[in-house]
Amino acid sequence: MDSEESNREVLLLVKKEEEEEERGYYDEKCPGCIVDNMKKSNSTIPFKHLFFVFLLALAAALPITSMFPFMYFMIRDFGIAKKEEDIGYYAGFLGCAFLLGRGLTSILWGITADRYGRKPVMLCGIIAVVIFNTFFGLSINYWMALSTRFLLGSMCGILGSMMAYISEICRKEYQALGISMLSTAWGIGLVIGPALGGFLAQPAEKFPEIFSKESIFGRFPYFLPSLFISVFALIVTFLGQWLPETLHFHTKNDEEKENYDGPKEDLLEEDEKKSKQSLLKNWPLMSSIMLYCVFQLHDMAYVEIFPLWAVSPKKYGGLSYSSDDIGEILALAGFVMLVFQLFLYPPIERIFGPVHLARIGAVCLSLKVITIALLSSYPFIAKLSGLTLTLLVDLAVVLKNLVSICITTGLFLLQNKAVGQSQRGAANGMSMAAMSLFKAAGPAGGGAIFAWVQNHQNALFLPGDHMVFFILNIIEFIALIMTFKPFLALTNNDVI
Repeated sequence: MDSEESNREVLLLVKKEEEEEERGYYDEKCPGCIVDNMKKSNSTIPFKHLFFVFLLALAAALPITSMFPFMYFMIRDFGIAKKEEDIGYYAGFLGCAFLLGRGLTSILWGITADRYGRKPVMLCGIIAVVIFNTFFGLSINYWMALSTRFLLGSMCGILGSMMAYISEICRKEYQALGISMLSTAWGIGLVIGPALGGFLAQPAEKFPEIFSKESIFGRFPYFLPSLFISVFALIVTFLGQWLPETLHFHTKNDEEKENYDGPKEDLLEEDEKKSKQSLLKNWPLMSSIMLYCVFQLHDMAYVEIFPLWAVSPKKYGGLSYSSDDIGEILALAGFVMLVFQLFLYPPIERIFGPVHLARIGAVCLSLKVITIALLSSYPFIAKLSGLTLTLLVDLAVVLKNLVSICITTGLFLLQNKAVGQSQRGAANGMSMAAMSLFKAAGPAGGGAIFAWVQNHQNALFLPGDHMVFFILNIIEFIALIMTFKPFLALTNNDVI
């Protein structure tokens, strides 16, 4: 009963804040009021603003996973691993450095976005990409690479602010489309990033007629993909100047306090109830965040493991793929995901709702991971070659990315519907912090498990890579159970 009453209070507060926004208090100097007025006078989809946010999200997502195709070779070149089988351990720590940094600072960036605006936080995050991603490409040893990735994650608190921004720049009927475009851009960045890393890494070896071994790209073989992403982020930084701010900055509360004749203690108590409602007591928000964290733990572990598995030698149960092969697979997956998310997801979301869509996705993802587990079986892989192997791996990767993006988009919608504007930045910051910590555990744990199974190819129970994908399926099954009541709470009935 206490939980139900708390949920009702949260819903009433969110509705009250939305009604206050709709009543039309207008300050001509307030950017949030200007945006609200624009939404009332213009009922069309704000394509220009969505396009700019799309580019910002893409630029922020590209460096997160761009290193995964060449991370195995990068760590090998650093010479920090004593033997080849230990590369996975160091890859895990490098993979989680960005996420650990983001997890430690996301709440602070969310609070900053609620106080100073969404736009400054978003632009600051993109500038961080330009600086620290460039230094990562110029790393001369493992510890420099590790520290630059950590600093990049700490300074790039952009995703939570973008989710809040999308919810505020779009009218209610277009919020699903806006969140869909944001998650599409983010998902494409996570897919195209590895594709760029795979194609552009080690250019002096792949394109000796263009890049000599004495050039900067020969001395720093992993600098070209980082430079490409940093230049793109720099261009997006300038384009982002045209984005309007959506946060309200006016003196409505100050005017109310000046005209208030009652006891000051009552006024302070009322302000506390309105502006300091505990996010931790908002179960619809917290349940969706926890579910999101478990899903992302699974996804990040998979993103870490798949390239390591694909490039590892066949004698260890891998595919002996090159970074180019991985780039081609992930580029195909990115294209299919873009088409699906822009043209098919919004009508599907309206039919099923984000909760049911997440459940369907979880079942499909579990089946997909089982398929990859079969592909990872070294006796089976040893029999495959040529077109058959390529088609099966491509199909598995495409299905995984499609289902994952559906789940992520649905949970984004649930989180932003659970709070009002005054807490949206902090709520999304809390979500990003928790998710980042779970994601950080994904590469670290995935890399450690992968390195362990490389040394246990002949185990009696789930030998080699069978164990890796079996663990991924367990995590996915737990997430599936969490999508049902009473765990996952809703703020209104129209999301089912």
